[in-house]
Amino acid sequence: MNVHHLELFYYVAKYEGITQAVRRMPYGIQQPAVSGQMLNLERSLGTPLFHRRPFVLTAAGEQLYNYVYPFFSRMEEVRSQVCGEGTDHLRLAAPTSVLANHLPGVLGQLRREFPNLRLTLRELPAPGAESALLKQEADIAVTLCDEKVSASVSIEKLIKLPLVLLVQKKNKDLSPKSFLELEKKAKSGDYRIKEALVSLLPGETVARLFQKGLQDRNLIWNPAVEVTTLELVLSYVAQGFGYGLSVAMPQMKLPPNVISLPLDKFPSLEIGLMHTGKLQPVGERFIEIVRAYTKQMVKNKAK
Repeated sequence: MNVHHLELFYYVAKYEGITQAVRRMPYGIQQPAVSGQMLNLERSLGTPLFHRRPFVLTAAGEQLYNYVYPFFSRMEEVRSQVCGEGTDHLRLAAPTSVLANHLPGVLGQLRREFPNLRLTLRELPAPGAESALLKQEADIAVTLCDEKVSASVSIEKLIKLPLVLLVQKKNKDLSPKSFLELEKKAKSGDYRIKEALVSLLPGETVARLFQKGLQDRNLIWNPAVEVTTLELVLSYVAQGFGYGLSVAMPQMKLPPNVISLPLDKFPSLEIGLMHTGKLQPVGERFIEIVRAYTKQMVKNKAK
């Protein structure tokens, strides 16, 4: 087999397509050239390696990718070591709220311990965390722990966060109904909660956990407003669009006109860390700092 063909195949498999590989490879090569060399590789092996549209590896392609991945995925790391460059480069993937509200303090401490620290921060929804790790786009992901991951991915659960309802409090004399009141009213009728609900999109973990909790109670509550982030949920609740489905995040600050209502016995959201393989010292130290940071958040919440 031609080693260059194997390298091109690695990028095609990693980025799930020839067009995407050409755009993101570390050196320039034209798409027709990559297509031609992939055909040559398949001819030399006597079997197709992937389906073009939609892109998916064949069984033979999966086998070959697993074989070449350990070598080609470490090329940048090896280059840095051979050239005598520092290894204090950390690539992190996390949701926007984590990147904005929690990682600055953690990374500030890490930077004091590693003065030559170089960071690559990637905004990433939870379903994309495992893929980013396996494609070597991130060293560590801070993500939700709600799905099974492949054997090559290490996962460490850090904290459980309960679901809550946010609601606008219009004045001191008018207290919003608790979830138990909403539940009691719904069960006296058709088991549907009529109040407007602001929620994340149906595929999001928070929305799925909430709907599961409703199903366990034989309740139906369909969203009136669907948004893409918890920050938008809070914004629309503050403007009076209804009850908002959210998560009880430590250190979460609510506007004066919004209160949080507990959702007892509903499933909780689990946050954790994911990574593959052995980490560099900077990555291992990052995890240690995150553990300590999480423990402190839990203590502060309990006070």
